[in-house]
Amino acid sequence: MPTPTTVETTGRFTFTDWQEQPVGSPASTPRLAHATVTNAFSGGIEAAATSCSYTIAYTGENAGTYSGMELLSGGVDGRQGTFVLEERGGFDATGTTCRFEVVPDSGTGELAGLTGSGGFTHRHGDTSVAYTFTYAIV
Repeated sequence: MPTPTTVETTGRFTFTDWQEQPVGSPASTPRLAHATVTNAFSGGIEAAATSCSYTIAYTGENAGTYSGMELLSGGVDGRQGTFVLEERGGFDATGTTCRFEVVPDSGTGELAGLTGSGGFTHRHGDTSVAYTFTYAIV
């Protein structure tokens, strides 16, 4: 069986919706929140409206960590399908960093067998965020 070719692709995404709700007391630190987010991806990943759910741990006024899952329906470099990213990151007063990985066996359609990982760094004030994604389809 041939070894799959690894490809790196790039692009940008924007936050199109962010709804955040406290979990437990919103007045204490540390504190938890749950956010549902919609993003729009362009470039190597094309997805007009993703579905994303984050759990956020605030460890300070403008600092903390988060983890979540994001469902993307669209394409990767022209191949169409759906897949899920598992995301982990941190944030502070300057911005947000994130690493993500494709959930095993989540790819459908032409993205069946998709594996990969990537990340982004967002600086407060940016209207769109550059990402990198390295992947293979096995």
